[in-house]
Amino acid sequence: MTHDWFLTAAERGNPATDIDSQGSWTEGNLVRPLVHGATYFQRLYDELCKLRRGDQVFFTDWRGDPDEKLYDDGPSIGEVLRDLARSGVEVRALLWRSHSDHLTFSSKENQHFGTELNEAGGEVLLDQRVRRLASHHQKLFVIRHRGAEAEDVAFVGGIDLCHGRRDDEQHRGDPQAAPMDPRYGERPPWHDVTLELRGPVVGVLLRCFAERWDDGHPLDRRTPYRMLVQRLTRMPRHPGQLPEAFPDPPPAGPHAVQVLRTYAHKHPGFPFAPHGEYSVARAYLKAFSRAKSLIYVEDQYLWSNPVAEALREALARSRELRIIAVVPRYPDHDGRVSGPPTRQAQLEALRRVDSDRLAVYDLENDDGVPIYVHAKVCIVDDQWMTCGSDNFNRRSWTNDSELTCAIDSPDLARSLRTQLWSEHLGTTEPDLDPIAGFERWRSTAAALDKWYADGCQGPRPGGRIRAHQPQAVSRVQASWAGWLAHHLYDPDGRPTAARRANTF
Repeated sequence: MTHDWFLTAAERGNPATDIDSQGSWTEGNLVRPLVHGATYFQRLYDELCKLRRGDQVFFTDWRGDPDEKLYDDGPSIGEVLRDLARSGVEVRALLWRSHSDHLTFSSKENQHFGTELNEAGGEVLLDQRVRRLASHHQKLFVIRHRGAEAEDVAFVGGIDLCHGRRDDEQHRGDPQAAPMDPRYGERPPWHDVTLELRGPVVGVLLRCFAERWDDGHPLDRRTPYRMLVQRLTRMPRHPGQLPEAFPDPPPAGPHAVQVLRTYAHKHPGFPFAPHGEYSVARAYLKAFSRAKSLIYVEDQYLWSNPVAEALREALARSRELRIIAVVPRYPDHDGRVSGPPTRQAQLEALRRVDSDRLAVYDLENDDGVPIYVHAKVCIVDDQWMTCGSDNFNRRSWTNDSELTCAIDSPDLARSLRTQLWSEHLGTTEPDLDPIAGFERWRSTAAALDKWYADGCQGPRPGGRIRAHQPQAVSRVQASWAGWLAHHLYDPDGRPTAARRANTF
């Protein structure tokens, strides 16, 4: 079958990678969207419980907290993985080494997670083979069964194995909360999505893991400080050989899947992407150029000029096109220094699009507490959809390592949009027509906004959406926030020539 929405191998622009060796995408997969962290963690636990000696686990993560529970009163992810490693399951992981915890990142947590698993018999690497100030942002989990490849499964999405992610459809927050802006409360509500995948794509995703694992460059910069930290935490300095590779899983379902990545241009380059890879950005640009009726986005940021320009051009090309975006109401850390750059970046992007056919909303739970939107989902014309680790900003499109799956399936795209719209609009039968649905979103948000404006008199209107109104920055803040947004918060990982030409 021809899938014109997907990138060809030439359009991916990275002949050095091995993942296109059997085609630019795979047929015969079964994809199941898992909405909410609690749903994902329960499915992950169920699959891990099936493993036996000789089976394999591979995962990548931006942040991992080994004590994060997989369900209420259940074991933690660290306990489950340690028990598997001790029982003879091969456990391999790539955790981002992370910047200093003084910058509110995850260095100590990832070191602790890695040390625990290594002592139990696994092999976990703290991987800092990225551009300066970049991150390994991929979230991937692959489970393989020796001699029973039909049981293999992978998970790809936006959900890290850490505190704050295990929320459900009620959005009361993860009992193991992570620090955030105080307006999200003591247990910040969290909206997220990941994909459960079965079939040949599992083998492709494992090859993505293997490419990073087998990169022969040093895992970290060899400074005296970093060498001391590695020694004290007993972390490996070099990866060992990966365990025996099993055959790819057989066909499992009707879905065609394409694996998309971002790898920055750096020195020394990635062996599997010596000039970088920007297939995430290229795939969005191709899909937006084909969009006719509706682009639906759930994203943590919605920043940057390249993103805004792509959406603006799509609206100009198709007069029938509508765009609905769901974003967080506030930045996760909206401090005096951290807040203005993030707000300035989003304000600039929205001003650049400036169309009454673009509507942006944020979410709150039934108690009126804002829900932090961490999902990275895009659905175009109920045909092509993505879910993965990338955000709609230049950092994700060019600088950090990202991993996303695109699916060409009208049934799956429409089913996921129905599920998400039902939750956000507070109805079991949302109007999915692009124009009527666009107006339904507008009227639902307007009713809730008016209820607040009238002092919350009478029953609360249905739905969880509010019209998004990012807080403006002052003239003094704008004088420095824009520079920080473009150079620190949203850096450009492309070669100089591509930056100048604004190409990917």
